Amino acid sequence: MHFDLVSDPSPSEWSTINLPDGLHIAPCDRPARDLFPAWRAAFSPEHPDHSHGSDEQALETQLAPLLTGEVLGPVMPCSTLATDEADRVIAGVIVTNRDGLPWIATVFRRPGPRYAGLGSVLLRRMLADAAASGLTEMALVVSDGNRARHLYEKLGFELTSTSLTVLVP
Repeated sequence: MHFDLVSDPSPSEWSTINLPDGLHIAPCDRPARDLFPAWRAAFSPEHPDHSHGSDEQALETQLAPLLTGEVLGPVMPCSTLATDEADRVIAGVIVTNRDGLPWIATVFRRPGPRYAGLGSVLLRRMLADAAASGLTEMALVVSDGNRARHLYEKLGFELTSTSLTVLVP
């Protein structure tokens, strides 16, 4: 999916959307271990993007390499986290520089009614910040069956291509 930040700029008020009471915006400058509990909880075993294997395997083979830039390129400054009253990470949008293309590598939030809509708020803020910093486009991939696809489309992302992966046992 693709979002053209020039021809379809996000509304300027997106950059000032407030988080629910007690939650705060934070830069994405924390170690993977600090993000992991919320990231893991967001991708439960029922989620199409669940990482099978142990927590340690998921941390060491997926989240940590993503944050260090080993996969999908370096994390960009428009990436953002949300923290709670105790300064624990409860949600995030991680954007990487994938060969010169700003790429939403992951969007996550802790499940639960208190955090409903938080992913949408973070995405809106990130898109506004990305446009304000001079980025011209944003891209992502969303798995079939991921309910977030509806949100991406609602925000203005357009489908650019589809692919199919077949797993043969």
